[in-house]
Amino acid sequence: MRMRGYNVMHPMGFDAFGLPAENAAIKNGIHPHTWTMANIERMRGQLRSMGATYDWDREVVTCLPEYYRWNQWFFLKMYEKGLAYRASAPVNWCPTCQTVLANEQVIDGRCERTDDVVIRRQMDQWFFKITDYADELLDFSGVIDWPERIKTMQTNWIGRSQGIDVSFDISEHGLEQQALETFTTRIDTIFGVTFVVLAPEHPLVEQLTTANQREAVEAYVRRAGEATEIDRLSTEREKTGVFSGAYAVNRLNGDRVPIWLGDYVLLSYGTGAVMGVPAHDQRDFEFAMKYGLEIRTVVAPPGWDGTALSEAYVEKNEGSQVNSGRFDGMPNAEGYQAIADHIEAEGWGKRTLTYRMRDWLISRQRYWGTPIPILYCEDCGIQPVPEDQLPVVLPEDAEFKPTGESPLTQHEGFLHTTCPQCGGPAKRETDTMDTFVDSSWYFLRYPSANESGAPFDAAKAAEWCPVDQYTGG
Repeated sequence: MRMRGYNVMHPMGFDAFGLPAENAAIKNGIHPHTWTMANIERMRGQLRSMGATYDWDREVVTCLPEYYRWNQWFFLKMYEKGLAYRASAPVNWCPTCQTVLANEQVIDGRCERTDDVVIRRQMDQWFFKITDYADELLDFSGVIDWPERIKTMQTNWIGRSQGIDVSFDISEHGLEQQALETFTTRIDTIFGVTFVVLAPEHPLVEQLTTANQREAVEAYVRRAGEATEIDRLSTEREKTGVFSGAYAVNRLNGDRVPIWLGDYVLLSYGTGAVMGVPAHDQRDFEFAMKYGLEIRTVVAPPGWDGTALSEAYVEKNEGSQVNSGRFDGMPNAEGYQAIADHIEAEGWGKRTLTYRMRDWLISRQRYWGTPIPILYCEDCGIQPVPEDQLPVVLPEDAEFKPTGESPLTQHEGFLHTTCPQCGGPAKRETDTMDTFVDSSWYFLRYPSANESGAPFDAAKAAEWCPVDQYTGG
């Protein structure tokens, strides 16, 4: 491109934080900082010896404080706007690495690094609230030259669904919570509900499980915890489940239907509970066939003769309501709206939007990453580190042992500090950031790699971006 007269920026950088570097350091008995910086220097020599025309004045190294201070600055800005928050959530956990793994780091239910079976566990974690931007990410009107397959991947990843939150009555069980909330995109099929399915992680599982089913349910929950969400959502995976022993009442027809657990239902999508309509959902159909549950047609295909369906009839706008009480005979598209209106009028549910995309879990229980700039004070609670105290530097003298636990939890100099609010004693957050935080913005840094007063120069970024070609390895 230079030979053709273009002005080309060709920088080099090292995205050098993360679990792979830390595991390599443990394996070789070397501190991660020493190991990483030595490898960077070796790579610099190799790249120079190849004669590649990199602009070394723009070099970016993500594990140096002058870079990762801006990760912390971004975090504080998002925290101010409510876009960084702490919550309890089910996570992928590697028992050997002793840390949370991203879905991309789990291959066939195992850690990509250790090959250990990954388990699901509930933990307090830090998140970025990317779901606030779901609809904006679906707007391709300003996007130039994106391939259709990429737009399709983006649309499917975000997974925007318009539907109804509808509740089932569980008051017979004498619990504090008397209704079970479900989400469906096919409220026109509600008269065909013959069972309800909960995600194995659903908070009501323990309370709804009867004594005679407890052993089977607990074993199923353990097995489900070993599968990733990607595996559980696979259309090729056989659907499995277990009966809780409890029942819920469909308010629209008074039917008392069994409550099952199924690993194809995710707590993080919708309400974590779905109504099972096997005549009109293929997953539910397979589930019902496997466990001998009733299959009741409530949306008739054109020309239907009243016989049992050999497979689920899933067309949304080409059937008519049958076995649906006062809604019988309506085209099912019309029935959808009429049933939704009725449910909202009775206070049993409401129209809503949900998304398959979840917020970005950025916490990692490891040493080799950007320290999260948060303090915990017994009197003042969670406190952000003041901007003028950035960067919170990762201590290089941390005693690094292959115990599977971050040395930050034992580093007294790092752990103990002062609350900026009251001046009393406080403790630092010992989780570090997901390495993808580093790589999510460094393309903006290259045009002004030596900038010290801001993460990047906006004018220079606008001049040079977007990136024309990216090569990484």
